[in-house]
Amino acid sequence: MSHVALRGRALCARSGPLSEALTSGERARGSFSPYVATLLDAALEGAGEKLSLDSVVLDLREFVDSFDALVLAAGRTDRQVRAIAEEVERRVHQHLGVTPIHVEGWDSAQWIALDYGDVIVHVFDEETRDYYDLEHLWSSAPAYRPERLR
Repeated sequence: MSHVALRGRALCARSGPLSEALTSGERARGSFSPYVATLLDAALEGAGEKLSLDSVVLDLREFVDSFDALVLAAGRTDRQVRAIAEEVERRVHQHLGVTPIHVEGWDSAQWIALDYGDVIVHVFDEETRDYYDLEHLWSSAPAYRPERLR
């Protein structure tokens, strides 16, 4: 486990499950529920399988009441963006037996949003991710970037 400074916050970056991720007191509400942690792990696993660029989880529990976290991932082409979204859907279904409540952006594949209720997965192409820069928008939220998924 290595400690990294991420936007002014000290986090322990781990390559293990998100449910084991530790922060330096930033998560006042404690760990994610087992369901959400499993969903996040499955989403990151799926994104990593399709070689997603710079996947990150933003813990938004202290900022919004309607969901717990965002998963942000990116691909280089529309084909890779779709492949990442498909693999995330497959892994989440495999681990939890659920499908997204709603999916947006499939046709253009510049930004595909998979809404799982407690977690929203955003898969962007690089240009769209840079343009909207959700990490900056939510820069005060604790963030977790996996070192490398197995």
